Amino acid sequence: MATLDGAQFVQDQIDSLLAQEHADWSLLVSDDGSRDATAGIVAEAARRHPGHGIVLRQGPGRSAAANFLDAIMTSPEEGAFLALSDQDDIWLPHRLGRAVAALAARPGPAIYASRTLLCDAHGRVRGLSRRHPRGPSFGNALVQNILPGNTIVLSPEAAALARATAPAALAARGGRGVAHHDWWFYALATGAGARVILDDRPGLLYRQHDRNVMGAHRGLRQAADRMTMLRDGRYGDWVAGNVEALGAVRDRLTPGAAALRDTVADWLAGRGPRFADLRRAGIRRQTLVGDALLAALVRQGSFGPQPEGGAGGSSAPPSGSPPGG
Repeated sequence: MATLDGAQFVQDQIDSLLAQEHADWSLLVSDDGSRDATAGIVAEAARRHPGHGIVLRQGPGRSAAANFLDAIMTSPEEGAFLALSDQDDIWLPHRLGRAVAALAARPGPAIYASRTLLCDAHGRVRGLSRRHPRGPSFGNALVQNILPGNTIVLSPEAAALARATAPAALAARGGRGVAHHDWWFYALATGAGARVILDDRPGLLYRQHDRNVMGAHRGLRQAADRMTMLRDGRYGDWVAGNVEALGAVRDRLTPGAAALRDTVADWLAGRGPRFADLRRAGIRRQTLVGDALLAALVRQGSFGPQPEGGAGGSSAPPSGSPPGG
């Protein structure tokens, strides 16, 4: 679990973990410098529930993505399933057991994610997260994330892959690291040939409130924010950062994924293929509207070859959440 000033909600989340039907778990909390009571709440939970091995550590203080990646690098549980947790959600009782059962059904590297019940700050359900009609693929992962990070569970083999490649993800973009850990895991998993399991049954209540680092991309304000991210260079910077990090772990990718990653890197650097060639090679978003928007950004110069430094050379800040669609 990554935390930062989460005292308002973190006790509810810890209580929902304690209520899991799958009771064999431990909790590593990486706190990124909270100035409220978050650390005290976690420490009290560790004292009251010693059987779950609740551990509190200091995060790197860089970003939510870096906090998760840094914690995964130092996670002590070799050979265990690895579930990511936000500080402000409420897990449904079946969340862990259902994920572990799905991953254990076919051993090997795999990543699980589910839909979520969207709720307000008070836990009142307001809707259901979207489906992704085209399904997971590496070509999609290079330009879009469809795995909500707060629902991700990694098989032991995928967890080992995430742990081994975390340094490359943290080193991307001149040491700023990849912008979004969940997007990175989606690209890494599909690029390495891991199974991707998308569960249509929601596994948690996903709070939507003013302090969300990541949101569900619903409503007019979120749509406007998403368009700003697409046009101001951040989106291109995020894509380039993932492509750069994938290049550093190229030996972990399947031959087909490595070739497609190289093709995209050449395009971002202004070499070789046209954007139309990328689309024919399998680069796509989840909807026709998303494809059309991506093409429009390329025509407008908001996404595409970098003037200097190749993939990952932009200096745009890594704030905000990756646009869906």
